[in-house]
Amino acid sequence: MVVRSGSDSSDRAMRAEALPSDIWIVVLHYLSVEDLAHIAQASRYFHALVSEYGWKAYNKANPRHSWSLSKALQLWSPYDQVRYNTITDRNWTLPSFVARPLASKWTGKLQPVLAINNSRLFVAAASHIYSYTFGRSAAPGTAPSIQYECAYTTNKVLQATRDITSIECVPDGGYDRTVYVGYADGSLERVVLPACKPGTEGPIHIEQGFREKRPYHGNDAVESISSCGDQLLSLSSNGTAVFFTNSANPSPQFLELRVRSWATHLAHRHAILGASSLTPLVVHGIHESHLSATPSHILTSSTHDDHPRASAVYGICGTPPSAPWGASEQIVISGWYDGVVNVHDLRSSRRAHRIPGVSSYPAGGALYPVMSMCDPLLFEPVYDVSSGGGGGCHIAAGTARHSVVSFWDVRATNKGWSVHAPGNDSSPVYSVVLESSRLFGATQSRPFVLDFGPGAREEAYPKLARPPREDGLKRRDSSGVGFYVTRYGHTRSH
Repeated sequence: MVVRSGSDSSDRAMRAEALPSDIWIVVLHYLSVEDLAHIAQASRYFHALVSEYGWKAYNKANPRHSWSLSKALQLWSPYDQVRYNTITDRNWTLPSFVARPLASKWTGKLQPVLAINNSRLFVAAASHIYSYTFGRSAAPGTAPSIQYECAYTTNKVLQATRDITSIECVPDGGYDRTVYVGYADGSLERVVLPACKPGTEGPIHIEQGFREKRPYHGNDAVESISSCGDQLLSLSSNGTAVFFTNSANPSPQFLELRVRSWATHLAHRHAILGASSLTPLVVHGIHESHLSATPSHILTSSTHDDHPRASAVYGICGTPPSAPWGASEQIVISGWYDGVVNVHDLRSSRRAHRIPGVSSYPAGGALYPVMSMCDPLLFEPVYDVSSGGGGGCHIAAGTARHSVVSFWDVRATNKGWSVHAPGNDSSPVYSVVLESSRLFGATQSRPFVLDFGPGAREEAYPKLARPPREDGLKRRDSSGVGFYVTRYGHTRSH
């Protein structure tokens, strides 16, 4: 029974109040936002009960994973958090967002990569690491700020072989300044970024005292680094995967794929590797902190015929805690060369009986995807994938051309849509990070954010060094805060 406000419900409210509070507290755990709002208006008693227990219970049952909001959430009441998330979910449905570049256009064509933690977004491009800090919001329930902090350089002389090719944040006791950095020449380093001094101009060179080398990959580019807790997984272009811990004296484990390799994703029980081959996506189990030498699963595309056909996987991710599948490490999301995003469930019974050119199968078999999606108007490779968004139900894919990011709600994948990044560069979107209310991405020209949260303000975003028109940015959008971007649906009816 839902108690509704109004004079005709006063008697029912009084009778309901006769029940012990413990019973109502249990009931509150099963109510929607609308039901909680109605009950809170029934009487002072129920208003106090919902304020004290209802909004907290809803937040616990419906978590929203977000790095950039972590500081703001510490100061918001449970009601403010529910309000923010509810409006954000509605904006994802519309969709409605603010598109902002985080920097003026870079010189040249770069291949940036992103890394994120609860305090900072790091954008690595060429030999530079640009740091953006997450602040608190001006008012409860409004978008918290993203501000440029400083830039670091890993090399005093510009050399293509010293370009950063991968970066990953690791825990460091709350300082949020420690990253692992991979380079085009095969170097891998644990880097502690020094604190920025106020008024510092120009990039800060990271001295050797802040860097520890991990000589694992010879001269082959480190294409990907991923982490899970204190464990890390790095992968070089020639297929050397290294599993190690974030410690002073790690004992690395090596795995040779012997194929051109691209992407990694690390979970507590699995390491997923993406490469270019007949079986481009494989899963290796982790048992007692040891990486299995043989794959436990092969994850295939949705079709196979009698002719061997190689493909490639460039981006891999898991799901957020609030995803419809639940917080399961058994779900693997991947972006493929043919422009398809596949979702595999390691618990699935949909197995491929035969893959041309493959003679032996792991114990877990070869699994078909449980879900596949693509932008039907843009058959380009998917360079990166990330999950989150409204209700934890969205998948974002950075594509290989026209600075396009594609989105799908897994509850209705036929209603997908795509958007060009601010500036509409003829560039791939090399890296994407999706959280509950924001999508961070990077093209060859600049990093950017798509903000779906309420209360967006001009001062919440970094100031641009040059006038927008000089950077190829179009007119402002209707909010006056973001910039106009081109969006299109994946169906002809849009």
